[in-house]
Amino acid sequence: MQSNFKEMKAGIVGLPNVGKSTLFNCLSNAKAQSANFPFCTIEPNIGVVNVPDTRLSKLEVLVNPERVVPATVEIVDIAGLVKGASKGEGLGNQFLGNIRETDAILHVLRCFDNDNIIHVDGSVDPIRDKETIDMELQLKDLETTEKKLEKVKRASRTGNKEAQKEEVVLTKIKSSLEAGVSVRALEFSEDDYAEFVKPLQFITDKPVMYVCNVDEASAVSGNVYVDLVKASVANENAEVLVLAVGTEADINELDDYEERKMFLQDIGLDEPGSAKLIRSAYKLLTLQTYFTAGVKEVRAWTINIGDTAPQAAGVIHTDFEKGFIRAEVIAYEDFESYGSDAKVKEAGKMRVEGKNYTVKDGDVMHFLFNV
Repeated sequence: MQSNFKEMKAGIVGLPNVGKSTLFNCLSNAKAQSANFPFCTIEPNIGVVNVPDTRLSKLEVLVNPERVVPATVEIVDIAGLVKGASKGEGLGNQFLGNIRETDAILHVLRCFDNDNIIHVDGSVDPIRDKETIDMELQLKDLETTEKKLEKVKRASRTGNKEAQKEEVVLTKIKSSLEAGVSVRALEFSEDDYAEFVKPLQFITDKPVMYVCNVDEASAVSGNVYVDLVKASVANENAEVLVLAVGTEADINELDDYEERKMFLQDIGLDEPGSAKLIRSAYKLLTLQTYFTAGVKEVRAWTINIGDTAPQAAGVIHTDFEKGFIRAEVIAYEDFESYGSDAKVKEAGKMRVEGKNYTVKDGDVMHFLFNV
């Protein structure tokens, strides 16, 4: 099956000993999900994690197919970063190379006290930790900016109008990075962004989610450290997720589904935090899901938010996009309330959509094509 969808990856970053690998192992442990959501590791540090989705389970009950295939997201465990990484300290260059290849960042911050777990800088301070990593990433982006700016300035001096426009944008980025401001916090016109910013793949331009690793007592409502993180990232347009990583790891050790459920209820959670994290990472990557539902297979397909019906069809097979004629579309809510294709049709709730239709999250679709 040839598909034209580019797999999107989220990278887990953080200082050494903040709980990154425990989190990665949590996500990679099949027991963290119901048996429907297996996990496979492509390389030691890349995991393909299934996206927990109650809608898929509901469709399975209604259609009773031979098999169910969930949507997936790739999570990369990136080696712990240390101060000086931008100059090649630690696994610096490798780390920065790995992070550049991801599409979004899950930044793990230690927000718990525990004398038995040594902190690289000797004390618990999530804001300082965040700034250490931000600075390394900003320094790397500054290097990228300066290299590009040198070339652009030469062209700009010859009177090249395009180069002059680019010089203004890059100069703005350079002075912001020098002031410790990440590229994602800056505003650009749509044209400038598409033409001058996006192609440089700045690390600090990637969408980020801060994962506050807390102790069990803070799993539900966070703690003082989490409040500090929230205040510190208020201008970043970034989500902050609270997760008791160690506790999640303990829950994963339990073989019995009911036991795990009771453990979660005891600490006041209705589902594992890792499930919430996977769904949030999926959203962070601006991904959404549509479904195909038949007796052979009920399947969740991953597409980008904003994709049209032909693009969605192309995720199944490139031929579906090339020869696209039309799509039959049922809103998930309608499928759920009427219970079958036939009943939805009877109620007049199935729509026929053409090439310009923008797919909505949860659409149940059937494509007609001709090659």
